Amino acid sequence: MNAKTKGREGGYRCVVCIKQVPDTKKVTGEAMKADGTINRAALPAIFNPEDRNALEAALRVKEMYGGTVTAIAMGLPAACAILREALMCGADEAYLVTDRKAAGSDTLATSYILSCAVKKFNPDMVFCGRQAIDGDTAQTGPQIAEKLDFAAITYLEGLEMDGDFAIATRDIGTGIETDRVKLPALFTVTEKFGELRPFDMRRVMKYKKAKAPVENGGAPLEGDLAIGQLSCDDIGAEADRCGFAGSPTNVNKIVSVVLAGGDYKEVEATDEGVKGLVEELVADHTIG
Repeated sequence: MNAKTKGREGGYRCVVCIKQVPDTKKVTGEAMKADGTINRAALPAIFNPEDRNALEAALRVKEMYGGTVTAIAMGLPAACAILREALMCGADEAYLVTDRKAAGSDTLATSYILSCAVKKFNPDMVFCGRQAIDGDTAQTGPQIAEKLDFAAITYLEGLEMDGDFAIATRDIGTGIETDRVKLPALFTVTEKFGELRPFDMRRVMKYKKAKAPVENGGAPLEGDLAIGQLSCDDIGAEADRCGFAGSPTNVNKIVSVVLAGGDYKEVEATDEGVKGLVEELVADHTIG
């Protein structure tokens, strides 16, 4: 970001959607269930890598232009671990969306639930990681934007603010594109934006035991109960659009592909060597 651009009075209300995911680098034979869903208990849980970049993007907006950062995670109470990290890095508030009705949600149901939660905070800017490593679909962020009727900027690598507009630099595959987009807007962020800053030690001491209460109407409390908790009812989500009921995605089959090495033959880098190889391939009908 460049300080030559200007923010606006009062800064920007930023919401970051973060996810706790199984560490797919440590996949084992027990990693998948028979129904095609991930056996999350068989893998250690981590902060989704590109969601960390999304959090950094929101914190930089707050740092340079003012405003607030609210982190939202959807999942079981164990997801409070990544919400604690968000608070330790500089987020102002953290909320856990947790409800049995949300169990088994695919990207369509997840984006619906998160859009309902995000709407409660009336944000100017929403940040998500480009994709989660447990699904790699890159669908949830754009689907949230569609449900909120926000402009969507994907593959974000750089960001500056100019009043009610964001100047976004994004990777379009064949080059770099700069877009000027009117707020409110949602951004999906790549690892190229930059790594999440280290924890602030004072915030570590303040939030190291932070957790969500069993029930408190959603608002964060002081001390250990510094993470707010929201149910599907709290955010006005319709039950038939949540969880399995709201998830049209079905896994038909999972195939484990094993690449095994076989015999090989060295070929001399000469005309004679290449000619001999071609003759062998023709003889066994591999070619010709």
